Amino acid sequence: MPWTTLVAGCAAGTGLLALLAYTTSQALGPNVVALTFLPAVAALAFVPRDPFRPAAQAAPAPAWLTSAGQTLLAVPVLAVTCWGQLRLMDHTAIRPPGVYPLIAELTGWCAVSVAIAAGCDRSRYADLGGAVAAPVSLAIIAITRYVPRIDRLLVTPPGTARAVTIAWYIVAAAALVIGCAALRDRWRRYTRVLRRR
Repeated sequence: MPWTTLVAGCAAGTGLLALLAYTTSQALGPNVVALTFLPAVAALAFVPRDPFRPAAQAAPAPAWLTSAGQTLLAVPVLAVTCWGQLRLMDHTAIRPPGVYPLIAELTGWCAVSVAIAAGCDRSRYADLGGAVAAPVSLAIIAITRYVPRIDRLLVTPPGTARAVTIAWYIVAAAALVIGCAALRDRWRRYTRVLRRR
């Protein structure tokens, strides 16, 4: 089940940040928090995959409902992880930086990871959806952080905090639309039409 993977990813990142906060005398910045949130983003790629999809398709409810429900149930776990990591950053900082761009960036990362996982789940490699989506989403995150022309729009030091926040929320909204489109049923349902004679 994906919950063990998600909780382990969230705990690993938060544990690493707590260890860094305990062992270092320097203030932890948003870049460190973003780095320690990556295990949770990678684990989130395993959440939309429904191992019981054939059984769910036999039910009268739409089959995408299970994947969407699992993803919605993962949001509080990710929110608690983000809150804990931001509290650790505030605890070590002398003057805490603005957190809105960081929250928008983490939201965008999660939405991109879910969209890629949902897209992989619609392909013929559905059983490998999380294993394919996690490295692909981490590669996309690396591209957004380190490619010079893109980081001006999506990273705070070159860009303003307001522009970066808006850009990441636009990315998150686009990924949400793509993920919702990818979560719908793969196959058409065949229903019998009852004819009255």
